Amino acid sequence: MIADQFNNRVVEVDSSHHVVWHFGNGSSVAGPHSIVGTNDAERVGDLTLISGTGTPAGADPSCTNTNGCPDNRVILVDRAGRIVWQYGAAGVTGSGPNELNTPVQATALPGGDVLITDQANERVIEVTPDHGIVWQYGTTGVTGAGPNQLNNPNSAELLANGHVLIADENNNRVIEVTRRHHTVWSYGSPNDTTTLNGAAFASRLPNGNTLITDSNNNRVVEVTHQKTVVFTYVTNTRPGSIAQPLPTRAVRRANGDTLISDQFNDQVIEINAAGAIVFTQGQIQTDGTAFDQLNAPYDAKVIGDFTGLTPPPGGGR
Repeated sequence: MIADQFNNRVVEVDSSHHVVWHFGNGSSVAGPHSIVGTNDAERVGDLTLISGTGTPAGADPSCTNTNGCPDNRVILVDRAGRIVWQYGAAGVTGSGPNELNTPVQATALPGGDVLITDQANERVIEVTPDHGIVWQYGTTGVTGAGPNQLNNPNSAELLANGHVLIADENNNRVIEVTRRHHTVWSYGSPNDTTTLNGAAFASRLPNGNTLITDSNNNRVVEVTHQKTVVFTYVTNTRPGSIAQPLPTRAVRRANGDTLISDQFNDQVIEINAAGAIVFTQGQIQTDGTAFDQLNAPYDAKVIGDFTGLTPPPGGGR
């Protein structure tokens, strides 16, 4: 399952690179059959949860609006491509009830709620199926690194202990916070771009380590709870790579492989524990919609096989 960002679609591909299901008609206008600048997708039972992030001006050639093309929805769609649930209004930017501003990620929670990383509103919110906000971390509209503050958050995951793990992108850190807003673990800091520079995604592994996509440093790192780096993979040193591919998501498979969305290399790659590439989707530095082509893929998961998330109701990924 791949969030094919600037192709304005989500695709499910098989091991032979064929698209076996998709949502999004490619339009840069948010609507009932379109999704704009999708950054995240996951299978929830028979449904697919998708974050319509929108695209900034100049990023997507199909978006001719000089102010960019907003979407600002998190949606659940069925296999027929019908939207069965939605939070946020198509193309509406805001922070009020049922409004979002650049939602970059959504996680289905076991009780039926959805955890949304509402990036430009500087918050992570948990919303109920009837659109109520029951929990929030980050002060709406306030950028900062203090208590209950975020700076361009890019992901949030519910941990088995009930805490929430947040990739606080522009603060160059990953934080683990309790439901009462206490930070109990962190890695990186706002003034240090060596440890992390643009924390794009983080997930807690079964061994207790944390897997982090260090986007602006073009790498993926796995760190222990004691903050020792035990695994590193750099994406811009592989043959054919551009200088700044800015990888966005790395998830660990049950077999120990790591699936990486190598954004501006236009590829999703799977590497084994030794760092060897064992699968690719998309052609490096070749954006497009033809067979085995992507355009700035932002997220990828193997359905039913992602070890870094609390399983949603009705099935895994």
